[in-house]
Amino acid sequence: MATPIANSIPNDRPVTARPTEGAGGALGRTGFAWAVFEWARNPYYILIVIYIFAPYFARDIIGADLLASGELDNLDPETARSTANARGQAAIASVTKWAGLIAALTAPFLGAALDRGGRLKPLLAIFLAAIAACSALLWFAQPGGAGLPTWVIMSLLVIAYVSFTYSEVTHNAMLSVAGEPKRLSMISGLGLGLGNLAAVLIFIAIAVLFILPGAVQWRFARPQFNFDLAAFEHARIAGPICAVWLVTFSIPFFLNAKDPGVPGASWRTAVVTGYHSVLKTLREARKYPDLMKFLIARMFYQDGMAALLALAAVYVALFLDWGFLEMLCFAIYGSAFAFLGGIFGGWLDGKVGVKNALIIEIIGVVLAFSAQLSLTKDTLFFGLVDNYQVWDGLVFQTLSDLTYFGLISVVAVTVTASISSSRSMLVTLSPPGRSGEFFGLYAIAGTITVWMGPLLVELFTTLFNDQRIGMASISLLFAIGMGVLLAVRTPDRA
Repeated sequence: MATPIANSIPNDRPVTARPTEGAGGALGRTGFAWAVFEWARNPYYILIVIYIFAPYFARDIIGADLLASGELDNLDPETARSTANARGQAAIASVTKWAGLIAALTAPFLGAALDRGGRLKPLLAIFLAAIAACSALLWFAQPGGAGLPTWVIMSLLVIAYVSFTYSEVTHNAMLSVAGEPKRLSMISGLGLGLGNLAAVLIFIAIAVLFILPGAVQWRFARPQFNFDLAAFEHARIAGPICAVWLVTFSIPFFLNAKDPGVPGASWRTAVVTGYHSVLKTLREARKYPDLMKFLIARMFYQDGMAALLALAAVYVALFLDWGFLEMLCFAIYGSAFAFLGGIFGGWLDGKVGVKNALIIEIIGVVLAFSAQLSLTKDTLFFGLVDNYQVWDGLVFQTLSDLTYFGLISVVAVTVTASISSSRSMLVTLSPPGRSGEFFGLYAIAGTITVWMGPLLVELFTTLFNDQRIGMASISLLFAIGMGVLLAVRTPDRA
């Protein structure tokens, strides 16, 4: 029988009592302030790391500069382009690898210190300042060496990525005091929803002001503010936009969010005791069997989701030939439904319990993912239905296009809801007053195995010489994660 969580708390709590619960709900002063933080911060990750800047950096800086250097002149054009794209992807992978490694080795110790140190808001302000500064400087990331050197750009991305992870651990450590325990799921879901809604608004602004002029019969024929699309100013502006957005909209958080830190507490002592506490926690994992099983489960299913999201664009480009405008529509549509997913996750937690909600959400991801894999430019549902042109519009002309586009909504809702439910699950299983430390371990569970999904895809694609089978191998991670999750026991209130 699992050891009760209440009886497994080590006797190394800080002398000054720290609050472990808050009051109010998602629309209360502290709950909404906690949620609005993600409205301010998450657009950086969505625009820079996923949809806009990372592809621009890989294709139009790394890849284009390599082609312009003449190093690949001995290759035929198609092979040269493929090699340049691979080099660009490798550069982004290197950024993610180093940032993930740094975060994985340090985030648990940061989280443990947060449970014992002073005010968290000043520390969080430092992390946000680093993200904003790095983001703003990305405006100077230009092809051909006209702006910042490549190594500087990559360093900025690493610093911002690590700072983003640290800010996430710190922000998550404040969730337990953002509202009543039974309302934390809705508060967490609202935060994710607001973060994606903010990204939608920014995507729409970029499309309306810079992309659509000239592409269609728009009300103005040229990009606004004299932006030069040939100089990729529409992609580079994402950095300064995210920086200004972050600084501006984090103000309500700092004014109204509840800080569980103890004023005047020694950070030096917190770091030392936190370090020893993490080591003790790892040694005494048997005292937290269900929490540790959950972290292992999340390690697998989250890696499956990360691989799915990272490789979905490759699948679309290969099988459906989506261009920049289609991908921009993809980003707007997916982010809009991710907003609903955050709300849905909080609602579902309250209806069926956080564990059951998480199971439903993972199953939803797998089903939608399987349906997406069934689509090609020629057929749907693994050859059962022939593809055909539905209309002669600007984008998404065929049945496969429209079906894939529709399935994006299911993936966006279920993936985002699972993130919200996962955070609520951790708060539910964590000993009172130590959520920061376990959110640090939570960060490790999300970064230490990021290589598994891509490795499975590579192995299965090579073995069967079929990319869809390679992509389908990601389902193994979902299956393992689901199997471990089913063994997790939660308190009655969850």
